[in-house]
Amino acid sequence: MGRDSERHRIERLVASARIGRGGALALTGEPGVGKTTLLRFAATGCAGMTVLQAASSEPEREIPFGGLHQVLRPALDRLAEIPAPQAQALSVALALSSGPPIDRFAVGAATLSLLCRFAEDRPLAVLLDDLHLLDRPSVDALAFAARRLAADPIVLLATTRSPDPPLPKLALTGLDLATAHDLVASRAGPVSPDHIARLHRATSGNPLALIELAARPLRDVSPETPLPVSAALAHEFAAQARSLGPAGQAAALVAAVAGTDLRVVAGACEALGVAVDALAEAESAGLVRIADGRVEFRHPLIRAAVYGDADPQRRREIHRAVASAVGAGSDRHAWHLAEAAVGPDAEVADLLVRAAGRAHERSAHDVASAAYERAARLSPEVERYASLSVSAAESAWLAGETKRSVALLDQAGPGTAVELRAAIAARTGSLTEARDLCRQAAEAADTPDAAVVLLADGVNACFYLGDTTTGLALAHEIEARLPQVTAPQASGLGRMAAGVARILANRGGADQIRTAIDLLARSGLLHDDRRRLSWLMIGPMFLRDADSGADLRRTVAHARTEAAVGTLPALLFHVARDEATTNQWARAEATYDEATRLARETGQETDLAMCLAGRAWLQARLGNENRCRDLVAEALPLCRSRDIHIGRVWSLFALGELELGRGEPGRALAHLEELAGLLNELKLTDPDVSPAPELTDALVRLNRREEAAPIAERYLEDARAKGQPWSLARAERTAGVLSGDFETHFEASLRYHERTLDEFETARTRLAYGARLRRARRRADARPHLHAALETFEHLRAARWADLAAVELGATGETIKRRDEGETLTPQELQVSLLLAEGKTTREVAAALFLSPKTIEYHLRKVYTKLGIRSRAELADRLP
Repeated sequence: MGRDSERHRIERLVASARIGRGGALALTGEPGVGKTTLLRFAATGCAGMTVLQAASSEPEREIPFGGLHQVLRPALDRLAEIPAPQAQALSVALALSSGPPIDRFAVGAATLSLLCRFAEDRPLAVLLDDLHLLDRPSVDALAFAARRLAADPIVLLATTRSPDPPLPKLALTGLDLATAHDLVASRAGPVSPDHIARLHRATSGNPLALIELAARPLRDVSPETPLPVSAALAHEFAAQARSLGPAGQAAALVAAVAGTDLRVVAGACEALGVAVDALAEAESAGLVRIADGRVEFRHPLIRAAVYGDADPQRRREIHRAVASAVGAGSDRHAWHLAEAAVGPDAEVADLLVRAAGRAHERSAHDVASAAYERAARLSPEVERYASLSVSAAESAWLAGETKRSVALLDQAGPGTAVELRAAIAARTGSLTEARDLCRQAAEAADTPDAAVVLLADGVNACFYLGDTTTGLALAHEIEARLPQVTAPQASGLGRMAAGVARILANRGGADQIRTAIDLLARSGLLHDDRRRLSWLMIGPMFLRDADSGADLRRTVAHARTEAAVGTLPALLFHVARDEATTNQWARAEATYDEATRLARETGQETDLAMCLAGRAWLQARLGNENRCRDLVAEALPLCRSRDIHIGRVWSLFALGELELGRGEPGRALAHLEELAGLLNELKLTDPDVSPAPELTDALVRLNRREEAAPIAERYLEDARAKGQPWSLARAERTAGVLSGDFETHFEASLRYHERTLDEFETARTRLAYGARLRRARRRADARPHLHAALETFEHLRAARWADLAAVELGATGETIKRRDEGETLTPQELQVSLLLAEGKTTREVAAALFLSPKTIEYHLRKVYTKLGIRSRAELADRLP
């Protein structure tokens, strides 16, 4: 009643799913507002669709993936039809098979695949009641899948009390006064307008409260006193339960403790000497419903009222009986014994620890954390209390609950789990704190191997901080310990970190990184330590030569094959950065887009900030002014709030390059000088992050060559000290712009460019070389360089730079035919197209991008329409 707009929205969502446009919706609101009634209405509109359902209850909330198993049970016979790594992850999560610990996002990817496969026969509806009572791992998996329903005949509807659900929401509020009158009249007969008005004010139109309180006299309550509705409702429900006979009350309380499984309720009743048949009395009173082997309370508040009204000692007796009924060895057995415990109990704590271990193996980290925390509270020994609190904190961190993880670490005591505190700080908190904690943990480490790994983590924090001083000090500490290190992994990480710190301070380091790349490739880091997997990508990013990035994409492809979504943001960020410094700008744009989306979804703010800054730099070179500025506007506050100074560097570089490409040297100079000041403040002297070539370019365009000369000279000295081809190529170009002997410098620059993969920088050198030749009245010599520059800029879609090259070429008297750019693909369309062009099947691309096959087909149809093509062979030819 009174829900016309809500019903229409649900009907549209279901109708869209029938024709292949999937969607999800969470109905939110307070208890009794009518969420479940609307969900039942939705179910009546799903005729002809396959319906999967799950109903949650408080006692089952600690069962890892219990809700997901409810939903997917009818579809499990199709498990073998989804990608094998995903099938394995889901099988382990649902305890259908054993296996190594799984990535928690892999279960979400597998859930999406299985739902989409199941929906191929006919449209599918997933209906979830009381999502807030579902175990969190199930919620995460279902929400992951729901967010990716675009081109599939699937609708997911849920009810929840949470005001901030992980799905698009439709908030239900109370009924209006007229509808409240109709509702009460339909249940309680004619009532006076004053009575209805008073009820409506007291309940804010909550339908359940209206019905339950309609017959209650309000004469004894002052008109100036608001009714305590929730307490009143609980009182009313408790009173209804007290009206039952002793056996009925006892059976209802057992059901409130035991959950919905009638077999368990009956077993507990038998252990307590209570006749389970007495539940019929509660059913007749309208408190419970019994059907299909399940006992369900008419409303969660009834269950809460029955449980809360009972004597605490009686509740503990029933928990012990339920523990016996569910059987030893199960997680529920451990939880019910924990609820029955009055004081410390080492035996029950051990049972909870085993339950936590099982949850951890299935990546149900939220459940594992709760079990470890309860076990800590039940442990008699102080030392075990601290160690279990740390385990609870680690599981909470893996579950994405940062604040709770920190609180649990504080509960364990100061100085505990320093490495974990550092990891949390590095990803979501203070990078300065992360750096200092890593150093502190290294000093207390038991072995040189452990110390070097922790010091490497400290250097990684220094990279994001732009802290070259501490980074160099940590490099010295690493180098002093390396002779005692035994494991290739620790040795590789140590050498890589020391090399990175030295390069940032322009104190060598390239040879150390090359050695580290070989060590890490043989160390098994990919399988053993996913948290540090991005170290495999750092070497090529710092060397910037033509020989050091070959394994990059294979590593990421392997991570995707194993569906390790949680590790992908950092991996993809480094891949995108690598692609942006080659001719693979289309790939870089698509990879940055994917990395940004996953970083947001997984809450990895450090990677998000770096993706935004790196993507802004790429958009600047592409000449996309508004997009670049928007990305910088989001990146800079995030970088400033967390001291991610290297992200600030990239953001300022992006703004400077944007203005240079737009032909605004004065505005470019302002950004580049601010950047130079920041680098000087940070003492970050790596030539690769120096804006000297761009500063020189801006000053020359402003006819301030005398100011540019010393900048170019210093930069050439720094590049020669580093000795890497990328910075040397830029330095020789910068010298060529100013030198009378410009040919010597430009030819040297082009030779260095041959040892790198950065075609954009090569094109800029050819543009500058051609411009100098034209000004020297050597037009014929200038044209080949300018033609090459124009072709590269057009291929990369660097439109502003292509315009500059075209102007120079036109000034030589050349007739120019510009390339038609055609219609632009979105980053997601590009990503899909690139993977399909590599020869992957639709299902393989869907698995790699954590989308459904139909969503891939949807994007492919749009690509074909935009490009005017009909086959994948044509697609491969048309891609940049």
